[in-house]
Amino acid sequence: MKYLSTSALAKERQLDSKELFKKLKAKGWIYRKDDSWQLTKNGRVAGGDTKYNPKFGEYVVWPFNLNIEMEVDSNNLLNATKIGDHFNVSNRKVNSYFSDLGWIQKDRDGWITTKPGIKNGGHQMELKNGVPFVLWDNEVLTNKHLIRTIGIGEGTQEDNDSEIAEKDKELIDIRKKYPAEKRTSDGHYVRSRAELLIDNFFYRNGIVHAYEKKLNIEEVLYCDFYLPENKIYIEYWGMEDDKKYLARKKRKLELYAQNGFTLVELNDSDVENLEENLESKLRKVGLVIN
Repeated sequence: MKYLSTSALAKERQLDSKELFKKLKAKGWIYRKDDSWQLTKNGRVAGGDTKYNPKFGEYVVWPFNLNIEMEVDSNNLLNATKIGDHFNVSNRKVNSYFSDLGWIQKDRDGWITTKPGIKNGGHQMELKNGVPFVLWDNEVLTNKHLIRTIGIGEGTQEDNDSEIAEKDKELIDIRKKYPAEKRTSDGHYVRSRAELLIDNFFYRNGIVHAYEKKLNIEEVLYCDFYLPENKIYIEYWGMEDDKKYLARKKRKLELYAQNGFTLVELNDSDVENLEENLESKLRKVGLVIN
């Protein structure tokens, strides 16, 4: 992860350096001692660290994506082990579920919090050996998306996406009009020939995928396909001449952008040469087909 000194961070964000030092001190993240700034425990929880320069000695650094406005209390944050104890699962499984939610992503031997992870109470930390890890606000224990994901994963809760979908009348109408009757190579049932070709592409290339997965956000939203290992969402826009569909498309794009999800979009022209077009689009978001 990229770290910046306090002065460099102020310059990066076009802030007054003295004002930034003053704000970080007021938040209790740093304090002044012997003509130098020292990092507090809460400052470390917020993501701060220290580095040493032969000329200037030890100084405080911050992750480039530091959220200056967040409130932290080092005594009230949870690691994966404590969260696992609460749900009676291992810390390895906890991180796996966080990853499935798109809240963290693997980095070397540790984990980096994502934009959705920060939104849901994640705080980026780093061990002295440089391995990154994440601490979480207590509220994560009551987060309905995490509870649902763990419940489904551990077999203590059924996937009730169909019940949730009942809140979305437009989605119900679409599903009734276009029932999932086309069977793919791996046994999925999809709603169109284009979706069949897309699903078969993933199966043929050994890519783990889910069909019509509910996104872990407050608003009811289903993607066409989801690639869990790469945290990539796939949308095939197949009814561009329908005004209601276009309005729904616009809203979905807004939600993907707001939540920082990686989205690959396909339309009819892409399906005409799907092998080449989808492979190219996936490569642009970091998934290379061998």
